[in-house]
Amino acid sequence: MGSSLVTEPTEGVERLPFKPEGYNFWTWRGHKIHYVVQGEGLPLVLIHGFGASAFHWRYNIPELAKKYKVYAVDLLGFGWSEKAIIEYDAMVWRDQVVDFLKEIVREPAVLVGNSLGGFTALVAAVGIPEQVVGLALLNSAGQFGNPNEKMDESEESVLQKFVLKPLKEVFQRVVLGFLFWQAKQPARIESVLKSVYVNSSNVDDYLVKSITMPAADPNAGEVYYRMMTRFMLNQSKYTLDSALSELRCPLLLLWGDLDPWVGPTKANRIKEFYPNTTLVNLQAGHCPHDEVPELVNKSLMDWLSSLKPEASLQTL
Repeated sequence: MGSSLVTEPTEGVERLPFKPEGYNFWTWRGHKIHYVVQGEGLPLVLIHGFGASAFHWRYNIPELAKKYKVYAVDLLGFGWSEKAIIEYDAMVWRDQVVDFLKEIVREPAVLVGNSLGGFTALVAAVGIPEQVVGLALLNSAGQFGNPNEKMDESEESVLQKFVLKPLKEVFQRVVLGFLFWQAKQPARIESVLKSVYVNSSNVDDYLVKSITMPAADPNAGEVYYRMMTRFMLNQSKYTLDSALSELRCPLLLLWGDLDPWVGPTKANRIKEFYPNTTLVNLQAGHCPHDEVPELVNKSLMDWLSSLKPEASLQTL
């Protein structure tokens, strides 16, 4: 059953030190991947949202590491991970997390993801069920499929392929190039963050710097263009219901009900679709782990204490 919690100010919560050079690095498919690791115990793998990094879990890592072995990984193209010039797709990040579990974690773990990182955690849990004993989603990205929607698989005409499509791509590059330039300005980042944090007291220099520094990478603009045109505009290719139908572990939803982007309706629908779900409603916005970290940490640890990793694996 879900329980409504109230917002409280973040005071006296330990924070991960900001390191401009990053913490640890792992080579995956020839690309440099950044991650943080602290603590001992059952492994937790924290996965950030679009435009963020491991540093977005700054108030969660130190507290959770008192009882668990906590990893926070930067997805390829984000944070301190390499800005690789590849074709970005949800399955690229799924494969990255699956291989991270195999090569770095190397034991049963719980995946925790926010926004884009939530959907990534979900498809990764489905991709390697033998190593994922629990899944926690915080205002996850992803959408339910529309059974009435039919994909148009007709072949492109000569006009579409050689005239209209190239013109569209040129236009997209111009528009998205300007949007990226605008989006990486500190004042713009602060404004966007404040629009999705109900209590914006944690929208500070640390948080803004953790977003602007990676955006200064020479390849960041091209990566942004590829993500927006190849992935963000084609999210319907992968749906929540198709992934949830294959999930086999306990699910925790830590949901900021005041999120202007992803409201509580989605959380309720996920719980209805996947009964093995615990729902905790939080009076917070899109990033509850950073806005009300003490509440998220407590709710997550309470749920983790009820997990039986061995039993979860045996039921797969």
